Amino acid sequence: MSDKGKKKLKSIMIKFVIFLIILIDIYPLFWMLTASLKTPAEFVEKPAYALNAGFYFKNYIEAWTRGNMAVFFRNSIICTLLSLVLIVVLAVTSTFALTKMEWKLKHFFNQYFAFGIMIPVATTLIPLFQIFQKMHLINTHGSLVLVYAASGISFSIYLIQGHMKSLPDEIIEAAVIDGCGIYSLLYRIVLPLTKNAIVTVIVIQFFFKWNDLIYSMTFISSTNLKTMQTGLLYFQDEFGTKNWGAIFASVSICVVPMLIMYLFLNKKVIEGMTSGAVKG
Repeated sequence: MSDKGKKKLKSIMIKFVIFLIILIDIYPLFWMLTASLKTPAEFVEKPAYALNAGFYFKNYIEAWTRGNMAVFFRNSIICTLLSLVLIVVLAVTSTFALTKMEWKLKHFFNQYFAFGIMIPVATTLIPLFQIFQKMHLINTHGSLVLVYAASGISFSIYLIQGHMKSLPDEIIEAAVIDGCGIYSLLYRIVLPLTKNAIVTVIVIQFFFKWNDLIYSMTFISSTNLKTMQTGLLYFQDEFGTKNWGAIFASVSICVVPMLIMYLFLNKKVIEGMTSGAVKG
């Protein structure tokens, strides 16, 4: 076989492997969405891999109303968005202080935040529960917002720091010479230049907080305050029997926001992950 034929065969094999990987990744999602639109009879009469005959949207109505998913969805949105605001504000300001400012305890706090990435979640549950209990924050959204923000800051600083280090000091020095204050410097100079890294932090932390189960199970006990993941855990109890169509519909409601966010922001995420990796 000629070199040209070998290259063509290699290219075909690579494309075939990529196709298989994509198929393996997409099929479970496709199966979940089609199962969420099946009638109860189809789950009994047809095999699990069979396509649905039509679109049975009543599953989503039951999941949203009778399954209480509307309340769970609202709670997840509140806790996730509030924690994201805190994470972005604290991570950007802390990273700027650790990267572009000179002060005595800079290296100590740099190591302190790096150490925060290595702490296992399970070791913090009992101390946090005792602290929140004394603060009367157990069974409130405030406990989740605080713990979500605290657990996400260290990793977010790590992501933004690589990008912020690549920013030329001359730009910041020129802005200061022109009379730019610290807050104006952050808002007008630093934020626009680090937007890709910030978007990356938002997307990654959104996935982490939206999918949280262990914190919400530990600090929240009231049904009206549960988030999506804890709501899904106890979802079947709302029906007494397993209503598979409604269960798959509730899972789809939980997964779709993450897919939409990633589809629209994946380019920014890739740019944010690779920015600062190569020095000019």
